[in-house]
Amino acid sequence: MGDVELAEALRRQGISDQRVLEAIRRLERAEFVPEAMRNVAGQDTPLPIGHGQTISQPYIVAFMTQALDLQPGERVLEIGTGSGYQTAVLAQLCGEVYSVEVVPELAGPARERLERLGFGNIHFRVGDGTAGWPEEAPFDAILGTAAPERLPPALYQQLRPGGRLVLPVGPLHGTQELIRVTRPPAGEAARVENLLGVRFVPMTSAPPSDFLH
Repeated sequence: MGDVELAEALRRQGISDQRVLEAIRRLERAEFVPEAMRNVAGQDTPLPIGHGQTISQPYIVAFMTQALDLQPGERVLEIGTGSGYQTAVLAQLCGEVYSVEVVPELAGPARERLERLGFGNIHFRVGDGTAGWPEEAPFDAILGTAAPERLPPALYQQLRPGGRLVLPVGPLHGTQELIRVTRPPAGEAARVENLLGVRFVPMTSAPPSDFLH
């Protein structure tokens, strides 16, 4: 069935990328939230998913995805799998998604959920999101769903020239800004754009990484 009404509400709020709207329309957000929250899953609001983490507001999911301007076949690094909702949106729009989650108790169920829903182009890792996934770099696009105080250098270094990175940055209890960084050809300065004031959970480090897939 999917979230037809949610996608239409996002269109009215200014989300104009039809591919992003269609990706959201094909999903049911209720699949990605705790059972007790399913009756409010269609609302445009963040919801707790346990372990101090949240599933982002649908408008923010759509806005961030639209800002990446994904093309078919591109390889995307996602920092913060969470419940897998943003991951599922990305996976419909690109070639491969490499998703890193610091909380094992979220990573395992997210993988099971996404595989049950038929996604075969997502790779999972439990570990420190600030380190990215260097073995699979460079990436065409990187998206972060948790906020470091500043852009982790490893993430920028794993972006290919011409690639785009969308990430919230700023302190937990201070002003956070959603930024888009475009990596230019060698020798040129990065292009940094401030897109939107936001509030995300902090991006935390973890022990050495472990593969799920």
